[in-house]
Amino acid sequence: MIVTGAERREQITAEISERTGITEAMIERLVHAFYDKVRSDAVLAPVFDTRIADWEPHLAQMCAFWSSVALMTGRYHGTPMVKHLPLPVDAAHFDRWLDLFEATAREICPPEAAAHFVERARRIAASLELGIANGQGVLLGIGERFRRNQAGAGQ
Repeated sequence: MIVTGAERREQITAEISERTGITEAMIERLVHAFYDKVRSDAVLAPVFDTRIADWEPHLAQMCAFWSSVALMTGRYHGTPMVKHLPLPVDAAHFDRWLDLFEATAREICPPEAAAHFVERARRIAASLELGIANGQGVLLGIGERFRRNQAGAGQ
């Protein structure tokens, strides 16, 4: 029997869901609770307030993104790096984003699901921070963080 790409994706999604307990409903709860925190956060809210006027499409897109990241559903078809490159963010923003995300995941999800989300969130944050630094002409070494307010910005 030949398995198509779509069938294989469904198998992978089912395996992850069975192992972690993650469902689309859980993703929706996580995304909405997380962005409720972001919208009232002193560090992150200003970044979002100037860019997002209508939150519903953004939240729907973030649910699709996390569905693709956590369950491998392929629902998200965007370019996260391109969207994040022009943002005025650095290590402090990514640290705060992770703090809020990890706290929310632990509040909303059972331990196995929270660990699954958090591991992926950490990789995403590291990748975006590296890409943004590179976009600013800063090549980060291992263990270095991108800080906009420092001379040389690389440590």
